[in-house]
Parts: sequence; structure tokens; C-alpha cells
Amino acid sequence: MKYLELIKQWLEAHPSTAIFLKYIVLVLLVIGFIQFLRRFIRKNLPNTKVKYKSQKGIEVIGYLILIILTLSYFTGNIKDFTLAIGLLSAGIAITLQELILSIAGSLYIFFVKVYKPGDRIEINGIKGDVIDIDSIYTTMMEIGEWVSSDNYSGRIIKLSNAFVFKGPIYNYSMDFPFIWDEFNLPIRYGSDIDLAKDIVIKVATENLSEYVAKSIAKWKDVVERYYIEDAKVEPTLAITMTDNWIEFNLRYIVDYKKRRVTKHILNDLIGKEFEKTNGKVMLASATVEIVRIPMVNIDEKGKN
Repeated sequence: MKYLELIKQWLEAHPSTAIFLKYIVLVLLVIGFIQFLRRFIRKNLPNTKVKYKSQKGIEVIGYLILIILTLSYFTGNIKDFTLAIGLLSAGIAITLQELILSIAGSLYIFFVKVYKPGDRIEINGIKGDVIDIDSIYTTMMEIGEWVSSDNYSGRIIKLSNAFVFKGPIYNYSMDFPFIWDEFNLPIRYGSDIDLAKDIVIKVATENLSEYVAKSIAKWKDVVERYYIEDAKVEPTLAITMTDNWIEFNLRYIVDYKKRRVTKHILNDLIGKEFEKTNGKVMLASATVEIVRIPMVNIDEKGKN
């Protein structure tokens, strides 16, 4: 009791410190309650997606509660929010500009649904799969860089949420989780072109039928939602005559995460089918034609 009385007397003698300490206690209580709710949700919700969104929602609500608590506590009246916000903004606009933009970006991402965990995006020149979004950073598993195609590089990148306001965001999976891909096949002149076309289209159609069927329904939703013309999702083949070969350009639709493996499968199967034609269809290679051999003059006087 003696110690409590001494603490009480000290607080009465230092009112400013007492007010600040009470504020700290309130903040700790709010943070503790938020952490308790997050742990409770993490342990009791079975669905991973719902669990993740619930935790992020509680985190956002917690920030709003802390802002309201701070403003009302130090202004003494909730009606003074406008003045308090103006003074607060003027004081920290420069020093905390990036932090404010990051928090605003997290709210923008959460409510507008620019992207979500599991999406493959490219932002600020960085491409990868989103694995977490918190109040300040977006965490990505990087793809590309020193590895080819769409393979993981192994680096985990934390990117400020402020970048959603600073440039374009390329989302590979939002609304339409398919992309168009293509590759070229050089066919030697003299090959059976009709047979080559039949082989390429047959292999592509048989191996891409699942993607085509799923993408048709998804593309209809995109056409209804956005101002965009209808597009052909079935495999298409375009032919170009070049100086050295007949170039086949195969264009097709594929799951955004299976682009590399699908291209490998198509190339492998098409190559095997060409081999079965016994020379009727042959792949071409770069050739050099020598038109004239230049004359060489030998100076006999220069010999010893």
C-alpha cells in the first residue's frame, strides 16, 4: 500500500507524465486484444483463405482504433478530429510520407483487391508470386532474373505497398488466370506443308483441350465485365515465308503457372511426330549460300 501511495503521489506531481503513461497502457491493451483475436482466429478457423483475410481485417481495424484513440485522447473531444488530423498531417507529412503511403497502399490493396496472396504479379519491374501482404509490405517469391522463363529464383522480396500508387501492376491471375503464349517452328522448303500443319494443330488441340475449355468460360466473364472484344482461345497457326524456311507460328492459351512446361511438351511431341513422317516434314536450320569465291592474287616476287 505504501508503494501504491508513493506512485499515486508521484503521478499527481507529474500530470503530463501520468497522461502519457495512461495512453501507453491503453495502446498496449488494444494491441494485446488485437493479437489475442488474431491468435484465436489462426487456431480456430479451418479455411486458410478465410483465416488469412480475417487476420488482415483485424489488423486494419486495429490501426483505425489506435488512430481514433490517439486523436480523441489528446484532443479531449472526438469532435476535434478535423483540427487534430490537420495538425497531425502537417507535422508528419514529410518524415513519414513513405510509411503513410504504404499503409494507404495496404488499405487500397485490401479493399479494391488489386492483388491477393497466391497471385502472380509484376510491379516496379519485379515479377513473382505474392505470398503475404501486411500493413506496410507485400512479400513476393521472385521468378526470373538469372533463371530462365517463369522459374523461382529463390529470393523472397519485400516491396513497399506504396508502389501500387507509383506505376502499373501486371496481374497474371486476376479475373482471367490464363495467358497467350507462342513459339516458332522453322519448316524446310520441300516439306509436306499440309501434313505439317495437321500435325501441329492436332498435337496442340489434344494437349491444350483442358485449358481451352476452362478459359472459354473465364473469358466470357471478362468480356461481360470489361469493355473488350471477344478473342479466340483455341490454338491458331500462322505461316510466314522467309529466305531460309517456312516459319510456323503456333499461338495458344495456357495456365499462367504452366507456360514453360507446356511449351516443352508441345515442342517435344511435335518433334516426335515430325520424325514419324519419314522425311516428309523436316525442320530447317540456318544455311549460308556461297555465291562466288573471291579471286586470290599470289605475288610470285615475294617468294624467296
